Amino acid sequence: MRLRVLVVDDSTLMRRIIGDILRSDPTLEVVAEAPDGPTAIRLIHELRPDVVTLDIEMPGLSGLEVLGYLMAEQPTPVVMLTGLNDPDLAMQALSLGAVEFLRKPSGTISMDLYKIQEELVHKVKMAPLANLRQVERRLDREEWPCSKRPPPQPRPTFGQEPDWIVVVGASTGGPPALEQLLAALPAELPAGLLVVQHMPVGFTHSLAQRLNGRCVLTVVEAEPGMPLYAAWVYIAPGGHHLVLRAEGTAETLSVELDDSPPRGTLRPAADVTMAAVAERFGPRCIGVLLTGMGSDGTEGFRAIRQAGGRTLAQDRQTSLIYGMPRMAVEQGLVDQVLPLNDIAPALVRLLEET
Repeated sequence: MRLRVLVVDDSTLMRRIIGDILRSDPTLEVVAEAPDGPTAIRLIHELRPDVVTLDIEMPGLSGLEVLGYLMAEQPTPVVMLTGLNDPDLAMQALSLGAVEFLRKPSGTISMDLYKIQEELVHKVKMAPLANLRQVERRLDREEWPCSKRPPPQPRPTFGQEPDWIVVVGASTGGPPALEQLLAALPAELPAGLLVVQHMPVGFTHSLAQRLNGRCVLTVVEAEPGMPLYAAWVYIAPGGHHLVLRAEGTAETLSVELDDSPPRGTLRPAADVTMAAVAERFGPRCIGVLLTGMGSDGTEGFRAIRQAGGRTLAQDRQTSLIYGMPRMAVEQGLVDQVLPLNDIAPALVRLLEET
């Protein structure tokens, strides 16, 4: 049975192009098109589509307003598709419950939308796999925890090279999961954290700012040459792999950006970062896989396990998309499969073992 898709965009031309792209896949059916927010809400009630592609700038109601209504009243998988180059909008959309956020290549009217055709079709097809119950629970409880407290200063006892490194990989549904995980970690954490969240170029800076404003840990978008500090979180920038570099005769470690080819279609890729950390830190590294589609992180977990490190994965029930964790579990590479709320305490226990 084909997936039924509602296309929402205020441009007649864009609705036609989006519709043609989706119809090119025999498993997708465009059941209707809507030029504005009120029409979209009416059609969603009438037609109950499996997936909605949703623009942001529209008359009547904005895409974010439509999204907020849907998640509160009739949760439906939504792929945001906008020409606006504003990372904050992506953060807002994902926090409101959008499954994915895609940017049109050339602005509001993108005649070259074919450039993202494969990605758009793939994300629309994967969207119904999202566990929207997690979105409902988060919105009901307003789970955006941890108001800003003064960030910790680098601790002399840990030095510039932390005792442990934790690498966290996430994709679809990752930003809210990352916020919940990082907000639950203590300021005295004796580990540096490297985070690989699959996001477009330019969006990870906004993610780092948002997380830094809600956690006691210091969260930054990684830049070449940044020293590694305990209790600091380094977000891999979109478009670059995040690795480590040893400098000087004392081999002081810093972060480095690697522009080697994507792993599959991914750059950054958790596999690359995890392999780099496993090589340097061996048994003193921990891998964490959160919600997301695909298999990124599975080979990284293999490298960590072979080096004597430990691995944790988010469980099916609390994942928006149980893809990345599932692949690692099926390969027998996960030490513990845990609900999202239990991952931070498990990390702290592992770091206290030695």
